Amino acid sequence: MPKATLLLVDDEPFNLEILSEHLSDAGYEIETAVDGEHAWDWLTRAGDRFDAVLLDRMMPGLNGMEVLKRLKAHPQLQNLPVILQTAIGSADGVREGMEAGAYYYLTKPFERDMLLAIVAAAVAQHRARRAVKQAAAHPIEGLGFLYEGEFRVVRLDEAQRVAALLGRLCPKPERVALGLTELIVNGIEHGNLDLGYADKKALMQSGTWRDEIERRLSLPEYSRKQVRVKVVRTMDTLRIEVIDEGEGFDWQRYIEFDPNRAFDPNGRGISMARAMSFASLEYRGNGNTAVATILLSE
Repeated sequence: MPKATLLLVDDEPFNLEILSEHLSDAGYEIETAVDGEHAWDWLTRAGDRFDAVLLDRMMPGLNGMEVLKRLKAHPQLQNLPVILQTAIGSADGVREGMEAGAYYYLTKPFERDMLLAIVAAAVAQHRARRAVKQAAAHPIEGLGFLYEGEFRVVRLDEAQRVAALLGRLCPKPERVALGLTELIVNGIEHGNLDLGYADKKALMQSGTWRDEIERRLSLPEYSRKQVRVKVVRTMDTLRIEVIDEGEGFDWQRYIEFDPNRAFDPNGRGISMARAMSFASLEYRGNGNTAVATILLSE
């Protein structure tokens, strides 16, 4: 897989130097911009090169929030993940960024491990979106005749493939597929594999999340657990139930994005899926059943 490329935007040369050093050492390709205008020039000329943008919020002239709003209004750039760097960690500041389309945050000064964890999460989201888009570009003949069915998945790559397949039934296949991927992955890692929020945060900060997923999948107590994905289609809607074999979780904490978790590398998937992918999303019982509804007449 080719190296991920990042655009770093900051009006402080020292900050750019530190960011560039940490991220280059971690294997990323780096481009830099010293202000909002320079960043916007990069994005409009070569936006498809980048896997994520680290954007300083406070800059003279065209500031970070203005660049973010332009980016999210641009048809070819709106899905590019933005990591908003800010010295302001207030809930109101996070909400403003979220409303403009930023779901990843770094406070200044930042720690190297947290920087790498946040960047890795944003890049993974972007590459997953690309993979889903490529898969959705190759329709399977006869899929349109599906009205009821069930899939069973165990691994993360299986989650992505099933989500991409079901996304093809919908008017906005890429968005639906990404949301479904989040729900199924949540069922695998938090439900079937007993991986808690704090556990995943620590693993992402250390860069060992996928290794731990593979380790747990190899253990006898987890290897046979499955996530069931049940599909029911009507003329107007697609209802998808994602059912794991775990003990459930406190889903009310995650259905809305909490600004207090904005600076963590994880914890935003369910709220992003609810906001961007589905007409409705609800959890039943103890939280091990998610029900997503998609309108087919959009």
